[in-house]
Amino acid sequence: MSTPGTSARRVFISVAALLLTAGWSANHFASVLVALREQLNLSPLLVNGAYGIYALGLVPSLLVGGALADRFGGRLVALAGSLIAVFGNTILMLFHGAPGLLTGRFVVGLGVGLVVSAGTAWAARLNGAAGSTLAGIVLTSGFALGPVVSGLAEFAFSPLWLPFVLSIIASLVAVMFSLRTGDMPRQILAVAADPQVDPSASPRKALATSVPVAMWVFAAITTAFVGLAARVAEYFETGVFLPGVAAAVGFGTGLAIQSAGRRWGWGPRSGVVGILSAGAGFLVVALGGEAPSLPLFFLATVLLGLGYGLCLRDGLLDVNAYSPASHRGRILGAYYVATYVGFALPPLMQVLEPRVGPSLPFAVLSAIAVAAALLRSGQIRTGYLNRT
Repeated sequence: MSTPGTSARRVFISVAALLLTAGWSANHFASVLVALREQLNLSPLLVNGAYGIYALGLVPSLLVGGALADRFGGRLVALAGSLIAVFGNTILMLFHGAPGLLTGRFVVGLGVGLVVSAGTAWAARLNGAAGSTLAGIVLTSGFALGPVVSGLAEFAFSPLWLPFVLSIIASLVAVMFSLRTGDMPRQILAVAADPQVDPSASPRKALATSVPVAMWVFAAITTAFVGLAARVAEYFETGVFLPGVAAAVGFGTGLAIQSAGRRWGWGPRSGVVGILSAGAGFLVVALGGEAPSLPLFFLATVLLGLGYGLCLRDGLLDVNAYSPASHRGRILGAYYVATYVGFALPPLMQVLEPRVGPSLPFAVLSAIAVAAALLRSGQIRTGYLNRT
């Protein structure tokens, strides 16, 4: 509910805080998993599996969170998700064996999924397409901040519990701020939505246009800060801060390109560029093989970050343009499910590389990306994807 001092701007800041800390909660584990490997001698398959099992919790909660946001509004759903993510990080802080790691990451996924789908739908109701793209930018900032802060904390202070405590505190502060801020009445939120509705808008069209870019969002960026960072660890005394470096470069590039696209109003062809950037990044990873040079590491990370940022932004704009307002939360949830398929990539590569080598899977991904770019180009050329 709104309070006497509530303003749309203040409410949006509270949404942004929940999304920022959700991204932090989700992604700071990228740096922690390196410390787990080095300090506790856990197998790479276990820690990569713990990283990826997060997606199994995330998928149903994205769908449920979007549907609940359509029915009840985004605030309560996002608040509940933040608290669930706090509980998951508490499990991870206390238990470092296989059951604790897998359970904790699964619970974090459940919570983050609720925040992402409901929070993005809430932002769109407050500020239309601009709200959707800003939500993506804020979420990206959280994804970048988590590994950087956790990597620095581990590198400087070493205790495994510290990154979890920092994430938990940040999430609880965001929850308390939102509780104090309140929300705008739903009739006011409806006025903020974009007035122009495409006559061809439908859930089917929203997903047909957004999914070809969605599938490259996290496939690109997880390749940078999980798989690729591990391949260059031999250049350093400890690899604990490498995921943070990769996250800073990759997510920083993605954040910059999303901000540029928002400022200059890039159209749907930027999604084609994003897919091709991801494909080029996969090709560089393939060329680098098992032990890429540092220049190749940074080149691939920048390309993958470009792919992440452009694909995330364009997919959100497709959803906003072609989703009926009454179903937007559910469609956003389905869109994010498609993006998070990429989180399965690190454990999948862990299984494939001993069998087919480190390069072939990424070469195949690069070829598939070219096909996806051609598909989106065809949608634009035929007028099916006609948003500005």
